[in-house]
Amino acid sequence: MKHLIALALAAVLPMSAHAHRPWMLPSATVLSGNEPWVTVDAAVSNDLFYFEHTPVKLDGLLAFAPDGTKATPENLSTGKFRSSFDLKLSQKGTYKLAMINDGMMASWKVGTETKRARGTAESLAKEIPANAEGLSVSRNQSRMEVFVTSGKPSDKVFEPTNQGLELAPITHPNDLFAGDQASFRFLIDGKPAAGIEVTVIPGGIRYRNQLGEIKVTTDADGKFSVKWPAPGMYWLSASHGGSPRPAAGAAPAGPSGSLDKPVRRASYSATLEVLPQ
Repeated sequence: MKHLIALALAAVLPMSAHAHRPWMLPSATVLSGNEPWVTVDAAVSNDLFYFEHTPVKLDGLLAFAPDGTKATPENLSTGKFRSSFDLKLSQKGTYKLAMINDGMMASWKVGTETKRARGTAESLAKEIPANAEGLSVSRNQSRMEVFVTSGKPSDKVFEPTNQGLELAPITHPNDLFAGDQASFRFLIDGKPAAGIEVTVIPGGIRYRNQLGEIKVTTDADGKFSVKWPAPGMYWLSASHGGSPRPAAGAAPAGPSGSLDKPVRRASYSATLEVLPQ
């Protein structure tokens, strides 16, 4: 539950130097050798890629091998400030490591008392009483990804699932170089996500005064481009949909989403490595 709350907060907080951002950080993104290993850290923090707030729980962790089948992460652990896991890259090509969450939240009023609940549409239907007033239901989908390649890059793991907000790379995410321009595309439920604001922030926030963020907007086809100013690790994020939430402890102002048609918010983030020329 703390994990879901942290991700939800990170999704709605402004992109400032003091925002809590969830991220994963791989030990490497491009590897060689017969069967290399990669270690990935996962945390929520103010300073990107620095452990100082809370770990990301690994409940929603999925790993996909270059042929599209599921791979099995090993040595999962969660500490005070970070979680981590290892993955053996038994196949040649590109792997996708993802944290995927999809849940619903509801708030309503019975008499003078405000009630709240989380769960699925089925569980909420059983929990919300017939006399509920001012019902507000939202669906929150989040996807956090990293990509690692053993040997020659491949594209199978980029096939969209048509669920939520997804990144469909045009430039391979393990083929990024400082000074070059890379192109990507966002999809929402498999269709072009037009007009989405994309934020790209270089790591190392702790050691500079300016956030250094890059903001771009997707075109009518969901496409956008980023020119990388320097080598390093970058955090890319975007969101789609949503509506203002009532203040903590306050009753909903009125109906804003139902079990059949919840207010929906989909968010996406990824960690990308940009290499020197």
